[in-house]
Amino acid sequence: MNVSRKALTLVLPSFLILLSPAGFAATVEKPPLVSKEAWGSKAAPIPCSRRQVPVWITIHHAGEFWKAGADPAESVRRLQKWGQNRPKLEQPPRDTYWPDLPYHFPIAPDGRIFEGRAVAYEPETNTKYSVNGNIGVDMLGDFEKQRPSIAQIRSCVALTAWLCQTYRIDLAHVRGHMDAAPGQTDCPGKDFYRYFEDGQLKRWIGTAMDGKCPDIDPGAALPDGPSKPIGEP
Repeated sequence: MNVSRKALTLVLPSFLILLSPAGFAATVEKPPLVSKEAWGSKAAPIPCSRRQVPVWITIHHAGEFWKAGADPAESVRRLQKWGQNRPKLEQPPRDTYWPDLPYHFPIAPDGRIFEGRAVAYEPETNTKYSVNGNIGVDMLGDFEKQRPSIAQIRSCVALTAWLCQTYRIDLAHVRGHMDAAPGQTDCPGKDFYRYFEDGQLKRWIGTAMDGKCPDIDPGAALPDGPSKPIGEP
């Protein structure tokens, strides 16, 4: 078959996009991460029996009120250490040992995304649902009592768009913790879950996956929700 060079230059780029490793057009750049080395991770080995293939992205809030001036890196280190010492600390004693952070990607109020547990391993939970196949994204703060920052929302959108692209996860498989464990938790808090309920979050993520910059507007405070953004005194 005689194919001109001009025809090849028109067809080849589209062909490469269709064969991108993630199965989506490669339009989303990986957001910057605070590496494990940078924040001082001291993870213990995770058994091979807990390896996974991601099919869900489950979004959480920490559920702990965030105080202005707190250090996100220290918060992440403290959570990791607490999980590793749960059998000694909890009363009554529980045989619940977490070798690493329970989540794969904590997000600080200033928008920094921390590298947590390796995505190749399933996360941890205090609720009852099948965790295998889940990527856990955790935003620091308590969104029952405070509003997420615009920086947190933007980072959550950028990270989730990249994860969907990289692991071939459909937007229908992006959910809140309360969707995964109905009736057991209010996580990720009313002032973040609102963006699931009105469809905004998935629209923002979809826009980012299309290679565009989503116009993220947190909106007015809910009538029965918190009024102050996270980090305000």
